Amino acid sequence: MILFHTSSIIIKEPDIHIGRSNTDFGQGFYLTPDESFAGSWARERTSSDVYVNRYELKTEGLRVMIFDKDAEWFEYILDNRRSKPDRLHDYDVIIGPVANDTLFETFGLLTSGFLTMEQSLQILSSGPEYTQVAIRSDAGAKALKWLDAEILSAGSMAAARKEYERAKAAFDEGFAKALAE
Repeated sequence: MILFHTSSIIIKEPDIHIGRSNTDFGQGFYLTPDESFAGSWARERTSSDVYVNRYELKTEGLRVMIFDKDAEWFEYILDNRRSKPDRLHDYDVIIGPVANDTLFETFGLLTSGFLTMEQSLQILSSGPEYTQVAIRSDAGAKALKWLDAEILSAGSMAAARKEYERAKAAFDEGFAKALAE
């Protein structure tokens, strides 16, 4: 599996212990198989270049959890974002959809009784789906081989960000429509 990670530095040996633990799939090193999506997270910097690091991940022998955008995925991300104990702490790699920014609003509507679980998942499933891969163990990090890094141009960062913003606007429109129904 070829994966990408955007950073202001070249990262040949990722550190899975850097970063917040209350993210979608818990603490780890996050990547995506979508190079364009990786570029959408880049921000132009005046003091340094911005790189897309490219890696190969071989999952043989690793404990891998693959989520679909379903109730299990939804509940797992909510638990992580609310800093509950990580029930998948023994997995080396977790793969699944990126949660969009309406996750908490949707959860609030669900717990308030305004939406059912099915309606919540329908709302969260509208719009484009991007995949994230979280490397969460030393074994997972050892299975991740750095291949190279490419400097992102300002133009490619702007184009990737524009595409992401277009997709987000389409999602927001779908979210509003689903809520109205």
